[in-house]
Amino acid sequence: MKTDPTDYPRTDVQTASDPSPMNKAPVEYVGMRVDGRPVILNLTEHERLVPDRSLDLIRQSRPRFEWGDTGSGSAQLACGLLLDYYDDEAVASQHYIQFRDDVVSQLECSGPANCWHLTGDDIEAAFAGVNKHEALTPDGGTPTPSLPVNWSAVNRSERTVFQRRDIDHYVVLGEGTEEWLLLLCAQGDRAYPVPLDIRTVPIEEDPAPAVQELVVESNDLVEPEA
Repeated sequence: MKTDPTDYPRTDVQTASDPSPMNKAPVEYVGMRVDGRPVILNLTEHERLVPDRSLDLIRQSRPRFEWGDTGSGSAQLACGLLLDYYDDEAVASQHYIQFRDDVVSQLECSGPANCWHLTGDDIEAAFAGVNKHEALTPDGGTPTPSLPVNWSAVNRSERTVFQRRDIDHYVVLGEGTEEWLLLLCAQGDRAYPVPLDIRTVPIEEDPAPAVQELVVESNDLVEPEA
């Protein structure tokens, strides 16, 4: 996949967890299948990218690399690529789901070499739509530690997503004209997420308690790793 950096103008606002490699040397990754198995190379470092390091950070239901969909293998590859490129666990754990959805799911082997290419410029360009990751602030004031340590909040222009770091569960918060809609979903290896629970809250009420209830429900369904 070759992306055009002009399609993703860079944002001006960055936080401590925003990806911001300064004066980073050009990097290129290539992916292919050898005897049916996925192989990813960091051409710049002349090294093969393997899941081991990313598995210490997040572990999907099938702990292997894959691409071309929004399943667990693509999520593991997204985490692995970000961790290798930025060398920052906070960046990888907070951004890998959106990077999977926006970039890794679109990768496909093509051309005479039957492979895909991804450059450092492609990776950085894809982050233009990523907003700050903040703790949930139900009082609208100073961020408070109201989410468990295995969850993080991703605030986007059209919706807010609360993502588990240890498995592929997330809570989507959507604002309607009369009520908040909250969905607890699980992705796993499926092409489409499966709703585990759905809540609605009147628009004039604070949705944070309902978010916290769904977060607790997810942690009760699948106990967080120690």
